[in-house]
Amino acid sequence: MNKRLAGLLLTSAALAGTAGLGAGLGASPASADTTASLTYPVSGSTTINAIHTSIPLGPGTLAATADLTTGTITGRVNLPAATGSFSELGLVPVTATTEFVEQGPTTGTLESNGGIEATSHITLKLTSLKVAGIPLPVGNSCQTATPATIALTSQPGFNALTGGTLSGTYTIPRFTHCLLATPLINLTLPGPGNTITLTLGAAS
Repeated sequence: MNKRLAGLLLTSAALAGTAGLGAGLGASPASADTTASLTYPVSGSTTINAIHTSIPLGPGTLAATADLTTGTITGRVNLPAATGSFSELGLVPVTATTEFVEQGPTTGTLESNGGIEATSHITLKLTSLKVAGIPLPVGNSCQTATPATIALTSQPGFNALTGGTLSGTYTIPRFTHCLLATPLINLTLPGPGNTITLTLGAAS
């Protein structure tokens, strides 16, 4: 399905007061078994509350498919590993590289005004850690014990075709399987009040 037709279907569904990105894009019975697929370029940042540090995200992609029969959309977010630096206790420089591993599809709703509410379940995997410039081994399985649940809401001006900004908050669970670095990581990163902002470009 081309971009123009997909956009018309998405817009028609929104004007009909139906819902999308995961729990529903709704459609009338006449649109049975019709789907629309769109891919968005994505970039953004996340701020880790415990260390008061913002980490750039992307560039990556969000691929979404809307089922206009059942009123659902599922999406997959693909982001590269992200690296951030901060000072532990305000003194010791620390650099960490984290992968965001999606656990199942992103799901949510497209509001009647075209806005989006969505939820992603993401495992944070720490792949590299340096303390005072010295690499600290974390192994190959250093990650949050459970996925983080990230709730995202579109900001004013969001459009299903041209994109826009999504933002939200989440809690970072405790980490596990990080070798001798596990206690240090769990004293530093986990906790609530983390924020994320994603900017979606025009769909293709």
